[in-house]
Amino acid sequence: MRKRNSSQPLDHDSPVTNTLLDPNLNPSVKCCHKKSEAVHGSIPLDAQKTMGRTYRRYHLMPRLKKMILWILGVYLAIPFIVKLCPSIQAKLVFLNFVRVPYFIDLKRPQDQGLNHTCNLYLQPEESVNIGVWHTVPAQLWKEAQGKDHLWYRSTFQSSHPVILYLHGNAGTRGGDHRVQLYKVLSSLGYHVVTFDYRGWGDSEGSPSESGMTSDAIFVYRWIKEKISNKPLYIWGHSLGTGVATNLVRHLCDTGTPPDALILESPFTNIREEAKSHPFSMASNLYFNFTVYRYLPGFDWFFLDAITANDIRFASDENMYHISCPVLILHAEDDAVVPFHLGKKLYNVAAQSKSLNGQKVQFIPFPTSLGYKHKFIYRSPELPQILSDFFGTAHPNA
Repeated sequence: MRKRNSSQPLDHDSPVTNTLLDPNLNPSVKCCHKKSEAVHGSIPLDAQKTMGRTYRRYHLMPRLKKMILWILGVYLAIPFIVKLCPSIQAKLVFLNFVRVPYFIDLKRPQDQGLNHTCNLYLQPEESVNIGVWHTVPAQLWKEAQGKDHLWYRSTFQSSHPVILYLHGNAGTRGGDHRVQLYKVLSSLGYHVVTFDYRGWGDSEGSPSESGMTSDAIFVYRWIKEKISNKPLYIWGHSLGTGVATNLVRHLCDTGTPPDALILESPFTNIREEAKSHPFSMASNLYFNFTVYRYLPGFDWFFLDAITANDIRFASDENMYHISCPVLILHAEDDAVVPFHLGKKLYNVAAQSKSLNGQKVQFIPFPTSLGYKHKFIYRSPELPQILSDFFGTAHPNA
């Protein structure tokens, strides 16, 4: 039978323990300390650091390999996902789900400093209502305070011309750079009418090129009914230039061309824009990722996916059917729609037989001005540019 160990736990603070552990009183402990110091002291400090780095590298390498394989897998998977689900590419073209600024009440344009603007809704199709803003000329600012829709509608009978503004992708009609342009045009004496395409902002429906064009045609006709023979100009920006040329082509084909077309930061067609877009090289708000530009099958994977959604925005083709004055504005430092695409579109317009006898102008803005993709409204030369193009003084003069 085994005896129970009745010994008590060792008390570290007891005299016996202190004696055992004190190297001055116990030579064997002192010897152990010396051996330990000898072992550590025999390895140079540099060698110890090298060993530490090697140890860390050995443990980091598997993680690094896993990360690289994961990134490579995602990189290779994205083209196939886009090809199998072309609706993804459509969302990247329209970006209607990106609502900036986020906390804006589109029913209250006065919150954006537009105290002479009313919000209304039109119905281009059954069960599709689109949000519209009508900003009156700045000269009517005081009179506009507290007025209802009927008063705003009556102002179309004034002598002031109207500009129909077609915005680009992402955001809403309340985007800051858009609001600033409305203010500039209003200060020059123009009515400004703008709207959110179906699927944007507070407008109902789903986005598509045909739907956007239909909305633009409807709003144009709605304005035309109110103003009769007064000038009506069409202004498109970025993706809105594609909508604008679709609209103007339709009007010209039906024998009712607008008074003029202004294209700000335009492109030739959606395929060339997608291929030239900086996001096809990195990542951004528009289409693809630029790291794929030189991938074999780039057109098949990405560009054909855009076409599969019936998205073309072929402004270059439309130019052969347009028969009204055309003004193109483009900043050389535009990183979203490259400058060379705007210049290329101008060259197409200059050679178009349908535009023979029409004024076709291209106004570049140097990189030094820093207007980029959406700040041309800041140009102090803009009022004179528009006046020269329209061939008349602004209504506020």
